[in-house]
Amino acid sequence: MADQPAPDAGPKSAPVVIKKYANRRLYNTATSAYVTLDHLSQMVKEKTDFVVYDAKTGEDITRSVLTQIIVEEESKGGQTLLPIPFLRQLISFYGDSLQGVVPQYLEMSMTQFARNQEQMRSYMQNAFGFNPFQQFESMGKQNMAMFEKAMRMFNPFGVGQPGGPAGPVQPNGAADPARPQAAAAPDKDAAIDDLQRKLNELQGQLAELSKKTS
Repeated sequence: MADQPAPDAGPKSAPVVIKKYANRRLYNTATSAYVTLDHLSQMVKEKTDFVVYDAKTGEDITRSVLTQIIVEEESKGGQTLLPIPFLRQLISFYGDSLQGVVPQYLEMSMTQFARNQEQMRSYMQNAFGFNPFQQFESMGKQNMAMFEKAMRMFNPFGVGQPGGPAGPVQPNGAADPARPQAAAAPDKDAAIDDLQRKLNELQGQLAELSKKTS
């Protein structure tokens, strides 16, 4: 007898509505109680979906409130999640030609990381004979490979590559071996090259870290 299809889980419940008033107080309309950023942080950890609206204008301010939660968590001291080099690189992408790509890449990376978190916890708890940094390095390489694949969608042909723009030629039509390939690439290509260099540097740092901890 053929297996019966699994029953539909039903529609996803609507997110909890949080209202933020002019006095910066946050009001949970589901529980009819005022809450703090710590409460919202706990709701995120419990995977309780919510949206935050400005009580006066009705504007969706969920992004700014979530950012504020991160700032509060980072300021508590102890073990932080956002290293300074990462913050600097993230800031440098604002206004960059690749700004539109970064959010999707970060989202994909964090989604993949979340999928592997239980396995990683098991590795950390069972650390005898296992170097957890090797797992981090492997995941980092996977993320960078995924990012490089996304970059190729924007720059499928590089200078001197098959199908790409040719280098300078001599009068007889042959490429000039004494001169470099044409460097008049668009700004987007230059940004991609710079990002590729940064990715290579990060990969090298991960490899060095793995050697030191092995």
